[in-house]
Amino acid sequence: MKIAEIFYSIQGEGILAGAPSVFVRTSGCNLRCTWCDTPYTSWAPEGTQMDVADIVRAAAAFPATHVVVTGGEPMIAPEIVELCAALGEGGSHITIETAGTVFAPVRCDLMSISPKLANSVPHERDGGRWAAQHDRLRYRPDVLRLLMSEYEYQLKFVIAAPADMEEVDTMVEEFGAARDRIVLMPEGVDAETLADRGRWLVEICKQRGYRFSPRLHVVLWGNRRGV
Repeated sequence: MKIAEIFYSIQGEGILAGAPSVFVRTSGCNLRCTWCDTPYTSWAPEGTQMDVADIVRAAAAFPATHVVVTGGEPMIAPEIVELCAALGEGGSHITIETAGTVFAPVRCDLMSISPKLANSVPHERDGGRWAAQHDRLRYRPDVLRLLMSEYEYQLKFVIAAPADMEEVDTMVEEFGAARDRIVLMPEGVDAETLADRGRWLVEICKQRGYRFSPRLHVVLWGNRRGV
């Protein structure tokens, strides 16, 4: 499968924020979010072809008990089932970061599902040529229900404006998701934007009983690869 990067850092988002983790980033995505912070895995996918054994060896070189399989969209990667099984054989905790549009019977300890809201539709980016396809694929209630029933999960929403909460609340009500598994994260790729949006988003989390997530890697190192 095509791998964009493998690196050792801390989990920057969600309920495991701060945990030292190895990140295995697959390349390739079925969506094209307008604010995508990893365009090298979606808008212009790049990477190196690696087999499962080589990926596992590369991940094992780091002293971490947590492995995060991310993308792109890792659930569409060839051999994703075999990769997750192999990564878990050594006892590692496996998180999969997914948009929740595709199901595969993977080994996973935390399914980190990030349903894409209307704020992700690329109406203008790249001339808008991906907008209709993205909007059609971004929300799959059937897949979300299946993932939530089969795995320990978090639902992680990227929030750009308070108006986005109407869509989040509708989804949460539809799925009956546990409030302590709902994670709200400000959209942004620099510390100033994250702080500005984070201040009002924290208040929304307090009102609704949802979790707030920072983007620790952006705050600490900026919008860089390999961190």
